[in-house]
Amino acid sequence: MKILIVHNDYGRYSGEEAVVDRMISNLSSLGYDVDTFRRTSQPYRDTLLGKTRGFFSGIYSIAGRRAMRRKLREFCPDIINIHNLYPFISPAILPLCKKAGIPVVMTVHNYRLICPTGLFLRNGNPCENCLKNGNELDCIRYNCEHNRLRSLGYALRNAAARKTKAYYNNVDCFCCLTEFQKEKLIAAGFDKTKIKVIPNYIDYRETSDKQLSECKTRYVGYVGRLSHEKGYDLLVEVARRHPEIEFRFAGTLREDEQAPELPNVKLCGQLPQDQLAQFYDDSRFIVIPSRCYEGFPVALLEASSHSRCCIAPDHGAFRELMTNCENGETAGLLFRPNDIDDLEHKIVKLWNNTPQSIELGAKAFRNYDKRFLKENIVTAWDKLLHRLVNDKR
Repeated sequence: MKILIVHNDYGRYSGEEAVVDRMISNLSSLGYDVDTFRRTSQPYRDTLLGKTRGFFSGIYSIAGRRAMRRKLREFCPDIINIHNLYPFISPAILPLCKKAGIPVVMTVHNYRLICPTGLFLRNGNPCENCLKNGNELDCIRYNCEHNRLRSLGYALRNAAARKTKAYYNNVDCFCCLTEFQKEKLIAAGFDKTKIKVIPNYIDYRETSDKQLSECKTRYVGYVGRLSHEKGYDLLVEVARRHPEIEFRFAGTLREDEQAPELPNVKLCGQLPQDQLAQFYDDSRFIVIPSRCYEGFPVALLEASSHSRCCIAPDHGAFRELMTNCENGETAGLLFRPNDIDDLEHKIVKLWNNTPQSIELGAKAFRNYDKRFLKENIVTAWDKLLHRLVNDKR
């Protein structure tokens, strides 16, 4: 079977790109003939010409549509898996797929089908106005991107897709990562019979014997982009309040964020996979302090595979992801979103209770082992792709 993976890469390598690359590799290993249609925002993110092109092509990309038509003619895929279309591919390619009679499954990584920014976030707090109002005006009114032109562009491209029903009419299946995402799509009017939930997965699996040792010095770990929506500054403030606790951050610091000058904070940068595995092993637990709902943070899976529990905000899908569906155990701690005092309390509590860290880490591994194993999730994707192709035939 021939499958075409479609994705517009972001300006910086992200968890979404990692998922796309992982999917290409694993589908190839199953015997699929995999090809890609990819564009990147990297060369254009910092130039006026690039930003102007991105503004208009996000609404309707003539170049993206033309190139996609050529790719369909040359590769003749049996099925298409779409990830991100903005800004240089755009929903303009979707009617081409429909007209060619090729089934389309879209992996829903975030909330961009409903929220122009994809984050459900405004001024540091969750915001669902665009979902409730059924339009994108508040993205412009409240300048959700903190840049008037960008907020306008994001709102216009979402409005164009909504008005033309580009996704609704031309995508055969929306593959959400969580039940929380699925509920939001249904609330926005998407057909629930076209929505399936298949979670994220990771390529490697650690063993449950890699548990914490009470005799080793540990640190509080963070893995991901170091930015405001991820709550990076909240964790830095907790570190400032507690110089007796060591904090380490693995990820890229965004341009508008400052590196903290604290003796108990170390920025490790973007780590290769082997060093990242060691980072998890050497941590006592991982903190995900996100202000936004998140889609499905891969750091949660990676930490769990190393028997490390997480402290995460009690919003979005975090409770769903951290709760074992068989016995209802929560494999970690949840704090009140954007509440730095509650976050501080949870971190100090777990830091001073190594036996609880070990116990929660073991629960996290069991939850991962039951629900998020690569083999099961790849099999679910294999079945879905075959069903969609057979249904179309």
